[in-house]
Amino acid sequence: MECLVDMFGPDESFCDTQATRLQYHQSQDLQSMMEELPSNLPPEEEEGNIEYKLKLVKPSDFRMEHLVTQMKWRLEEGHGEAIYEIGVEDSGFLAGLSDTELDASLATLSKMAERLGASLEILREKVTEVGQRKRAMEVLVRKVPDDQQFIDLKLAVLGNVDVGKSTLLGVLTQGELDNGRGRARLNLFRHLHEIQSGRTSSISYEILGFDGHGQVVNYGACRSVEEICEKSSKLITLIDLAGHHKYLKTTIFGLTGNCPDFAMLVVSANTGIAGTTREHLGYALALDVPVFVVVNKVDMCRPEILEKTLLQLEQILKSPGVKRIPIRIHNSDDAITAASSLEAKNTTPIFMVSCVTGENLDLLKQFLNILPPVTPHSERERLAQDMTEFQIDELFTVPDVGTVVGGIILRGSIREGDRLMLGPSDDGNFKEVKVKTVHRNRLPCRLIQAGQAACVALTDVEREELRKGMVLLSPDAPLDCCMEFEADIYVLFHSKYITTNFQTTIHIGTVCQTGYITKIDREHIKTNEKARVTFSFKFKPEHIRVGARLLFRDGRSKGMGEVVRITPLEDVNR
Repeated sequence: MECLVDMFGPDESFCDTQATRLQYHQSQDLQSMMEELPSNLPPEEEEGNIEYKLKLVKPSDFRMEHLVTQMKWRLEEGHGEAIYEIGVEDSGFLAGLSDTELDASLATLSKMAERLGASLEILREKVTEVGQRKRAMEVLVRKVPDDQQFIDLKLAVLGNVDVGKSTLLGVLTQGELDNGRGRARLNLFRHLHEIQSGRTSSISYEILGFDGHGQVVNYGACRSVEEICEKSSKLITLIDLAGHHKYLKTTIFGLTGNCPDFAMLVVSANTGIAGTTREHLGYALALDVPVFVVVNKVDMCRPEILEKTLLQLEQILKSPGVKRIPIRIHNSDDAITAASSLEAKNTTPIFMVSCVTGENLDLLKQFLNILPPVTPHSERERLAQDMTEFQIDELFTVPDVGTVVGGIILRGSIREGDRLMLGPSDDGNFKEVKVKTVHRNRLPCRLIQAGQAACVALTDVEREELRKGMVLLSPDAPLDCCMEFEADIYVLFHSKYITTNFQTTIHIGTVCQTGYITKIDREHIKTNEKARVTFSFKFKPEHIRVGARLLFRDGRSKGMGEVVRITPLEDVNR
């Protein structure tokens, strides 16, 4: 992580002849390496959602019960999704099956899925022996968990201004290509000045739904949010963030507050790595969010310009601070492999698309359909059983409803009628409130659990009493808040030295407040150095947890860190 400083420091030129030539050879070596990889798979793992099966031909009733139980466990491990490799031995050897055996195995797999109420989608197949026509097949099994309406993933969209982020989301969610002048993005804007300027200045949310067979449900007559949610078995929440440096605070708030599962970095093919691109990539890496790249507007530039942009991008991804293996996605097989390996965080897929011609958009949709949840099943279960913590990042006043707060539930669960503690107020106190209703994606629901975004209508509270950064806690949880905390920090970039009384904007989840350093374990800190410091908030106390990741910035000075200790206020109302 030490070389992340390269993304936040002064701009550098990546276009000199020697660097370009070197990067070209590295790219060719990587491509040849990918082509020479053995056809066998790695050995099967006991944990996870991937299951190898050599054949499933006419199993006995006892064997069938075992197979159904095994599929149920694999689905739980994958949070509703499992990958079955048919015709593959436990060692990973692609033995293959004849047509008759493969058809019988698929029929058995279909019966297993039907017993559990799951759906099947054939992802790809491989011919292992041409003469005897033996094939292996990869199948996606999907079942929405019983306590959820659909499998939900959050995807943050990053990139410099004018690279086409909003246009790309408009094309993906509406199913209509752009006219080259930004028509597809109009429905995503929330303010008049965004429509007039064509630039996003706020955080907007769109949804992309997939059914059990991997087809997008947004298109055709199904356009309302209610219909999309009802017909979807998997829902991707697309978080459109601002690209202009003027709105960097909003972009960081969207990254830290929404806790995205993945980040999509959009790069313009004709302008390359410009503006805030490296900065956005650095923030995603600092928050440990898996990233993939979409090179947009490939219809607007010549092949040599596109190649120059790709080489420039691959050089950054392979740099010591990032250490990713860039993989250009050219076909369906590449997209499927990239989706399964992205969670390991050592590869970065690169898509080359056009929102005007539609080039490679189908590959991007296929990739999004297969993306697996990031959080392990055991961790999700643990968080769901924990005491409730809901962080607030949106405030509304709805007629005939009252005060409504939006945000992410980090721990526990919330039901209609629950009584929770709201705070901290400016004096550090918490107030008991009652949950009136709960909504997800504008639809009422009975329960929300850890990791889900939702809106909660509250009683006994006025809009003026609320602010972003407050939390809803279980009455049994420690009602801690602080004006001072310790953190281990790493300075990504600073022009000189950071000393005590250094004032900066601190981002921790939905908390965004000015603070200053009151103590450092050394005389000063400079770029690319670590230290333990004590931060103090300038205006009001906040609720933060030990272990929370933080970002701080002041002009061009930027850093990251982790909270290691808080100093609770003595007058907190318990």
